[in-house]
Amino acid sequence: MMAMTVERLREHWPQARIGMLTDEPHVLRGVLPSAEPVVAHSGGHWGRGGLAGLLDEQAGIHLLGPAALRWRSATETPKHYLRDVKNRARRKPAVAPDLPPVPAALTEADLVIALGGGYLTDVAGHQAHRTLNLLEAAQRHGIPNVLLGQGLGPMRDAHLLRRAAEVLPGTDLIAVREGLRGPRLLADLGVPADKIMITGDDAVEFAYRLRRPGIGTDLGLCLRISDYDKVSDSARDTLGAVVRREAAALDSALAPLIVSEYDDDRRHTLPLLAGATRTRPAIGCTGTAQDVARQVSRCRVVVTSAYHLAVFALSQGIPAVAVTASQYYDDKFYGLADMFDADSETAGLRIVHLDMDNLDAELTRAIRLLWESAPEVRDTLQQRAVEQIDAGRAGLDRVYGLVSGGDGLPGEPAESLQGER
Repeated sequence: MMAMTVERLREHWPQARIGMLTDEPHVLRGVLPSAEPVVAHSGGHWGRGGLAGLLDEQAGIHLLGPAALRWRSATETPKHYLRDVKNRARRKPAVAPDLPPVPAALTEADLVIALGGGYLTDVAGHQAHRTLNLLEAAQRHGIPNVLLGQGLGPMRDAHLLRRAAEVLPGTDLIAVREGLRGPRLLADLGVPADKIMITGDDAVEFAYRLRRPGIGTDLGLCLRISDYDKVSDSARDTLGAVVRREAAALDSALAPLIVSEYDDDRRHTLPLLAGATRTRPAIGCTGTAQDVARQVSRCRVVVTSAYHLAVFALSQGIPAVAVTASQYYDDKFYGLADMFDADSETAGLRIVHLDMDNLDAELTRAIRLLWESAPEVRDTLQQRAVEQIDAGRAGLDRVYGLVSGGDGLPGEPAESLQGER
């Protein structure tokens, strides 16, 4: 998501400084060289300008960034325990969350973007409040402020609802991933309808670009478990047994899809491959999002509890089975299904609840149905992806028009991808 939005902004404003809030500046340089780190924990200042800034940029891209990625990979196992402790503490209800100050870089910004994510929700209260504070500060300074690619809710916490109702109506544009729940929640919060756009996920275009001409042969798998998406031992064992059995019956290799080290996808997915007839190697800890999307492209069907893997699959015309164990992921997957025509006879996304009594039978049925229908749904899924790409570009056209004094503003409407599949 970051890569696509930064690319689009850079195309429109080639000389702009695109700052991104981060606590790991060298890692950001390693994965997204065209963005400038704005380090949150040190006050959130812009980096140095002129020749010194150019030297910092080149050192980050070519030396410090790659080194930081290698270090992160080598130290990932112990760090995930520390993150668990921190995240659990942040999720505890708090009337006044302990939040960092608004970054100093804000006062010199011409535009503030809250980039796509599923963090405006109860289970990510710390990040939600931090984002709302940032948007509110932008509004006080008269700076255009928008939210892009947002997956909103569930939101039931009284304090978060009150803050959202105070801040979100004052934003200039909110582009949401789906049309089922997000727009209704925003309307309840008092956001005017003309400030809401349904654009799909920012990662759709990223994955669509990496589609392959032929249909894959692998059965992809990812299991993500979190504090807010608990999976029982019984459900996990059933999931593993079904995918191993079906991969063997379909003469397919089982491919582990590791999209996030932060969420322990590797730790929960790889054990499910034990005993499988044929498997693919997992992408290493230093693998990129492009590596993951290309691995998805070699699948005929993907089984996943990670939302963005389903986005990667559907955007390339590959059907997916979404397995879910929480309201949070229900909202994500049902919204995604709606964007890709879930109600049609040839739906490309099937949702299976991991707490259902007949999990083995339902999961088996979903995999077999999608395996058989994969050639039929491919073109329809890719067409839905193109429609969302065009909607996302239209949303950015509105963003460009909010900023005065920019190069070529208001910008020319982005060229449509319709008919380019």
